[in-house]
Amino acid sequence: MLPETYELVHNNLGTALLGLALGGPIVLGLLVVIYNLYMSPLRAYPGPTLSAATAIPYIRALITGRISYYCIELHEKYGDVVRISPAELSYASSDAWKDIHGPRPGHTPLPKDGRFYRTPTNGIHSIISISHDQHGRMRRLLSHAFSEKALRDQEPLMRVHIDMLIQKLRDRAKMGEVVDMVSWYNWTTFDLIGDLSFGEPFDCLKEASYHPWVAIIFANIKMSCFLAAAERIPGATSLLRYLVPKSAQESRKSHQDMTEEKVNKRLARQTDRADFITPILNSKDEEGRSMSTGEMMSTANGLITAGSETTATLLSGATYHLLRNPDKMNKLMDEVRSTFKSEDEINLISVNSLRYMLAVLDESLRIYPPVPIGLPRVVPKGGEFILGKFVPEGTTVSINQWATYHSAKNFLEPESFIPERFLGEPRFNSDNKKALQPFSTGIRNCIGRNLAYAEMRLILARIIWNFDMELSSDSQDWANQEMYILWDKGPLNVKLRLAIK
Repeated sequence: MLPETYELVHNNLGTALLGLALGGPIVLGLLVVIYNLYMSPLRAYPGPTLSAATAIPYIRALITGRISYYCIELHEKYGDVVRISPAELSYASSDAWKDIHGPRPGHTPLPKDGRFYRTPTNGIHSIISISHDQHGRMRRLLSHAFSEKALRDQEPLMRVHIDMLIQKLRDRAKMGEVVDMVSWYNWTTFDLIGDLSFGEPFDCLKEASYHPWVAIIFANIKMSCFLAAAERIPGATSLLRYLVPKSAQESRKSHQDMTEEKVNKRLARQTDRADFITPILNSKDEEGRSMSTGEMMSTANGLITAGSETTATLLSGATYHLLRNPDKMNKLMDEVRSTFKSEDEINLISVNSLRYMLAVLDESLRIYPPVPIGLPRVVPKGGEFILGKFVPEGTTVSINQWATYHSAKNFLEPESFIPERFLGEPRFNSDNKKALQPFSTGIRNCIGRNLAYAEMRLILARIIWNFDMELSSDSQDWANQEMYILWDKGPLNVKLRLAIK
């Protein structure tokens, strides 16, 4: 070959290879888009073309805190099931709860999506993230800590923290202060769940501030959304170690270290106090095994968030919507203040008679669900039928709580706060109450449901008994928030006055 010919071939080949190197990812990306649009087994499901082609719209909604707003827009346009990304379906139907979360004879339970339910930093799964085949064992070991008997035994511990909340707020009401109810509810529930989980509170109420351990929780929740988004982008996960600040990377480990320290401290005490640890230590499975220390640490870590922040969120939402609807607030005040002759009569048993309060809490769970997003599952090998339609294996499926609870197909006047819909008022007979599952359903529903209701009823009843409240002007639009798994709440500023009874 002549030198000039060789040079020409060499240059052309080099140019071609460089073009392939630079254009390869583009070509590959185009092939993926073509597959997603025209060959994917999900191609028949309705949804925007861009969402079917690429995960970009989903990722944008996730990292900007608007994922459920994105989903409800799509459900209103496309119906009960919509393709929100190339391999993910969102549902807004009550029947989907049974198909996705409920036990069905002869069907493999849908496993949790590991991008959402992340393994704790100690590598040991909690009851929240553990696989289905191990979940039953751990749930049985924990069930005694959340039984009706345990709840009655735990009431004196609850009362200590609720008494402190009321006293602190009474002091501020006497001085005419405006208080941020989000913070006070959070301080109460974190102290309470900390005492039940670790044998000691975080002293948030005592100091009127967030403990560093609690502050880390909020940072980690938001970070989880970015990690989930990164796992939908090829190669992005490996880049996170360089893009995420070192302090943020270390916060998860610090959180785990503090959890281990607190659990070890509680285990070192020889006591029969009425917290979670005592019944856990006394529980054994069918083979005589107890929960390992590592499992206790991971589970305590999860319970702190699931059992505190969500309860405080619901109380904040209920307070806000009551203050925005004075007629509803007046009904609740009349019920609480006419039922009890003294504050001492308010206890776990007596609050069960407050029918309107229960309706207020249920309506608050509907209009402002503490976990407004979907709880994703992955369709197992062989595929599954959901709402009578085949869904191929590997598909992520979820029921978006915000979209489901705010759908006019499920609830009359879905944007209005109307507790009466849960009290048998005839005009709400068409409401699909089965759609409301804020504690999930099936074998992996929230184990702390009864505890959450007990806390919410006791705290809200005591607040209503003691205070008249007025929403500050700067909190009138408080519910307009972003969501990162949980709500990114701002201050709920309220003027308190001591109630005159």
